[in-house]
Amino acid sequence: MAERPLHFAAFVMNTSGHIIQGTWRRPTARQTDFNSLDLWVDLAKTLERGGFDAIFFADVVGLYAPYRGDERKYVEAGLQVPSNDPSVLASAIAYATEHLGIAFTSSILQEHPFNFARRISTLDHASRGRIAWNIVTNYLPNASRNFGLEGLTKHDERYAWADEYVDVTYKLWEGSWDEDALVQDREQGIHADYDKIHRINHEGPRYKVEGPHLVSPSPQRTPLLFQAGASPAGRTFAAKNAEAVFIVAPNAAAAARDTADIRDRAIRSGRSPHDLKFFQGLHFVVGSTEEEARRKGAELDEWIDYDAQLSHMSGAVGVDFGHKDLDRPVGQLRTEGVQSILSWINDLVTDRPPTLRDVAHYTARNGRITGTPEQIADQLAQWRAAGVDGINVVNAEIPGSYEEFVDHVVPVLRERGLARRDYVPGTLRKKLFGRDDRLPGTHPAARYRGAFGTVHA
Repeated sequence: MAERPLHFAAFVMNTSGHIIQGTWRRPTARQTDFNSLDLWVDLAKTLERGGFDAIFFADVVGLYAPYRGDERKYVEAGLQVPSNDPSVLASAIAYATEHLGIAFTSSILQEHPFNFARRISTLDHASRGRIAWNIVTNYLPNASRNFGLEGLTKHDERYAWADEYVDVTYKLWEGSWDEDALVQDREQGIHADYDKIHRINHEGPRYKVEGPHLVSPSPQRTPLLFQAGASPAGRTFAAKNAEAVFIVAPNAAAAARDTADIRDRAIRSGRSPHDLKFFQGLHFVVGSTEEEARRKGAELDEWIDYDAQLSHMSGAVGVDFGHKDLDRPVGQLRTEGVQSILSWINDLVTDRPPTLRDVAHYTARNGRITGTPEQIADQLAQWRAAGVDGINVVNAEIPGSYEEFVDHVVPVLRERGLARRDYVPGTLRKKLFGRDDRLPGTHPAARYRGAFGTVHA
């Protein structure tokens, strides 16, 4: 049986400084044009030319926690501020492309689930079923205060909140409208069948939602579901809900361990291990020769703002590293921020206690593959063998990082069966899983199909 091709997504953000900090200063970098719709539409067309499955937008709704006492570094470095709403770009990208999936991040914090479900369904209709939602909680105290909370909600409590949030959306997407409720019968003058549209009457700790959903069933009903939690609570949530899981394993062995763990949790949740696809975050420096690739990597290193890299991690975990000795061991910090980062750096540095200097350098260079297209293909085959289903391609600059990958790496990947040559027709879910456009019956959202049949609108 032939090995399956990998899936590919472009990991971007509607800002100048996303993951690799400082590279927006390079003369060839165009991510400083992030306010321009043309930048994103042109990039989407490049990705579709390269057979990418999706463009994946990260997002935040607040500033990172203080670094050296305030947020000055983030503003001066352009580190995810300014940051625009990625969902606003989705309809334009959908109109300009035919196959590319559009995944965007939206936190449970930032919008009521009723309105969010309506917006997702509208976009899924507009894109003919190519929308994905990256489900996130929130790890930024400033974001919490922006939405009226006193401070950051406790880590595991955020996932309890997420459980209810997705439950509301599942009820709206899967249960509020029967499949054939929208009839549009011109002769009878009946637009929709009243008896096939239902209130959901959800009442929970945080939300009370009567319904019905205001949008008729979209091609996918529920969008394709991404999730990136790596803490124990996050893994349990992903195993129960996600279809695509974004990981940043430090090496293929760690990826094999982590994917096996989440698949086991999925089985315990009553799902199939084949209900999940894992996307590893990687960055590529491509050269026609090994020497050229190394030279380009060294040139890239000269542009990286390592102080901004440390501030990014500092702000994410909620511990101000700005006044600390860079050679100080990170230690076993407990934080309400992104707990997976601390686990990740301990996995990465195994011969000694990791330091803050390690955090700064490895966050910029971990996941980087430098080499010729053939050498890159060799390494991607190893990630595939470790259980990874796809790659979330991180950029140093837009559009250059993706143009190089599409023009030089993708042809080699296709020759080796590591990348698909043609798109599968249909929705994003069908493209990724090769089956129905809708969630499988093993997903928890499926229990709401037909569940509200006696409760009319």
